[in-house]
Amino acid sequence: MTEYHPLQDINILDTTSLTAPTELKTEFCLTDEGGESVYQARETVKAILRGEDRRLIAIVGPCSIHDRDAAIEYAEKLKPVADKVNDRIVVLMRVYFEKPRTTVGWKGLINDPHLNGTFEMGEGLRLAREILLDITEVGLPAATEMLEPITPQYIADLVTLASIGARTTESPTHRQMASGLSMPVGFKNSTEGSLEVAMNAMQAARTPHTFLGIDHAGKTCMVHTRGNDMGHLILRGGRTGPNYDAASLADASVKLASAKLPPRFVVDCSHANSNKDYAKQSIAWNDVVAQRAAGNDEIVGLMLESNLNAGKQSLTLDLSELKYGVSITDGCIAFDETEELLLSAYSTLEATTAAAG
Repeated sequence: MTEYHPLQDINILDTTSLTAPTELKTEFCLTDEGGESVYQARETVKAILRGEDRRLIAIVGPCSIHDRDAAIEYAEKLKPVADKVNDRIVVLMRVYFEKPRTTVGWKGLINDPHLNGTFEMGEGLRLAREILLDITEVGLPAATEMLEPITPQYIADLVTLASIGARTTESPTHRQMASGLSMPVGFKNSTEGSLEVAMNAMQAARTPHTFLGIDHAGKTCMVHTRGNDMGHLILRGGRTGPNYDAASLADASVKLASAKLPPRFVVDCSHANSNKDYAKQSIAWNDVVAQRAAGNDEIVGLMLESNLNAGKQSLTLDLSELKYGVSITDGCIAFDETEELLLSAYSTLEATTAAAG
């Protein structure tokens, strides 16, 4: 008798069905008013990326969201500051639910919402959508990283600006996904510092693609995309150091123009641009704001990793030990410093405009 050898699912322990995107959107429904808010915020960001709106984009918020209450408190504190600077700076809240890891670690609220390795992803998607709805109701646009190609079907209608991270910018799957996203998408330079990887991603995402995905009913399908021409470069530094200085920005501008891509970019003040020291984000922020004030209109945005309280903490088995409002991934500056940086940037830009007038 021939012995049977399994050939499929050898390393699969189990599979669990998820709620279909359309069902989740019915459960957590975006109102007409909220939908108009997202639409208008996207149009504003597009106008800035085209150079039609001279305001600066500021994407500020936690490295990753792990606590709903802290996220909403942050949004409520950020909203009045955003209103105060709105005629010079368009503030978006960083609302990141998915975390790429260099090796292993907590992968974000969607992947493991209970922070305990139970991986209740269905609950994670519900919680992510609920948080995005709450932030939309506060009146803030949301920015997030798209890591899993299935996730957008559940939350994309609530997102104003998306990004593709340094570890996934080279991925064909993510480039194809970006080509079908309905909002502008930023591509980070590689962890090595290569701009070409991000520019190749921008070019790939601008073209139509066909790939496997899911539809709103959750069924596997072929996805045919139009292409997304609202891609932009995000400079986050690399292994050789920061790339926000004037010479690096000039080099990025030349390379973008040579590739026939819009020479406009966002500077991420964290990661290698702060030498992985969250407390040094202000150095990059102030330098780039000064460059913008000096006339470099190719700088269209800045990113900060910021939480209610400064620093970071390790995820422990006893969740009661976690400090409220402190990151469990990358270190963040405190909200108070974030407010100071936004108001300082506003004053600098306002003074420049007044001098020019």
